[in-house]
Amino acid sequence: MVKRFDSLTEEAKRIREEVFVEEQGFHQEFDETDEKAEHLVWYEAGEAAATCRYYAGEEKGAYWLGRLAVRKRFRGRQIGAKLLSAAEGEIRAKGGSVVHLSSQIRAKEFYVKCGYHAMGEEYRDEYCPHIEMKKEL
Repeated sequence: MVKRFDSLTEEAKRIREEVFVEEQGFHQEFDETDEKAEHLVWYEAGEAAATCRYYAGEEKGAYWLGRLAVRKRFRGRQIGAKLLSAAEGEIRAKGGSVVHLSSQIRAKEFYVKCGYHAMGEEYRDEYCPHIEMKKEL
């Protein structure tokens, strides 16, 4: 089950700390985008298992999705794909027609399987290689 929030909840914050800070070593996890984004939290058996955020871009119908994280013990159950699909549904309901995201290179194939395609060159966010990706809804 997924729930939408207008602000970053403690549950979403904890998931991102576990995955991006503790597991992957990022230092600049939280930013001003959290204040303008909507946040989704996926619950599995009543426990917060995954999160992501999305917000409207500058172009009409364009949205940015990011910070998709699944707690380690919940991986391998397609929760990431389900959460991504739920976020795309929320974006469609708001009139969104395209979703952009910045994917870690190690997660690129996950997004390709979900219908995204890479755009441009690889770049580094902190120390980690990323690539911009896009999907038409």
